[in-house]
Amino acid sequence: MMKATVLEEIRRIQLRDIDVPTEAGPGEVKIAMKAVGICGSDLHFYLHGHIGPFWVKEPMILGHEGAGQIVAVGEGVTNLKVGDRVAMEPGIPDWTSRAAQLGLYNLDPAVRFWATPPVHGCLVPEIVHPANLTFQIPDSVSFQEGAFVEPLAVGMQAVNKAHILPGQTAVVLGAGTIGMMVALAALAAGVSRVIMTDVQKEKLAIAGGYDGIVPVNVSEVKAADRVKELTGGWGADVVFEASGSPHAFKGIFDLVCPGGCVVLVGMPPAEVALDVVGAQIKEARIETVFRYANVYPRTIALLGSGKIDLKPLISRTFPFEQSVEAFEFAAQGSPEVVKTQIVF
Repeated sequence: MMKATVLEEIRRIQLRDIDVPTEAGPGEVKIAMKAVGICGSDLHFYLHGHIGPFWVKEPMILGHEGAGQIVAVGEGVTNLKVGDRVAMEPGIPDWTSRAAQLGLYNLDPAVRFWATPPVHGCLVPEIVHPANLTFQIPDSVSFQEGAFVEPLAVGMQAVNKAHILPGQTAVVLGAGTIGMMVALAALAAGVSRVIMTDVQKEKLAIAGGYDGIVPVNVSEVKAADRVKELTGGWGADVVFEASGSPHAFKGIFDLVCPGGCVVLVGMPPAEVALDVVGAQIKEARIETVFRYANVYPRTIALLGSGKIDLKPLISRTFPFEQSVEAFEFAAQGSPEVVKTQIVF
């Protein structure tokens, strides 16, 4: 038994003892958690009890954005040792599945992903996890930055799908956590600038603090007009939809240049209309993103290089003992808040 942050039912979280694995088996490591970010999906389960087909039917430990320090290693683990500072990839596939054998392990239907019902998450003082999904972080990366590796990996996956070339122009729709991760990954991949749209001036102000990001408030100006102005009427090479808002899909192909790419990252709450002809007349390539695969090592290397600074995005930190208050705060959706984290 160990104390954990447990979602009991909609809008009710408790910090209480719950039975979790405590011994590292073969190929596993035991990790003392140091920092965990609160993700939009955590909040959605907290506020609504489900995301699509995933319903919380029994108490579940929340959290999947985590970093910590190894306190024990299981039999056969040679690449990690006690004391290593690590970030953990939270999706555990069936490695014998066809998807995994193709390198698409994130698409394995049997994947067990932290804090997705019925799988427990990592908001617990100690966690047992497969060693091959546990990655060492350099000393230059704090535990709180290490907990950002998970959402940044989504940005890396999106950039991979876009096949970015140096000097291109990108548009990112949505200045939330994932939008920021996509923008920073795109800049690191070599785009000359990112035009970022949102309706919240506070988040746009944070985004505008980064070199290379041009914030656009779409409550004041049409995104298509601003993109045309900034690109000489040609359009952006890549458009990343990172808001999940159904409204973002209306006119999305007006933003992309002929032969450009639209990458769908955000997840709308329901079906949306898509202008197929708008895509066809530009022969726009459409890519989709579901989590990530094979990007954690490069994501950590990028953070370690200092080319991405995540510190301005850590808006508020709560101690583990105040996990309930942390979720209540994050659920308020304050526009100046990008990421709320819990530290141990």
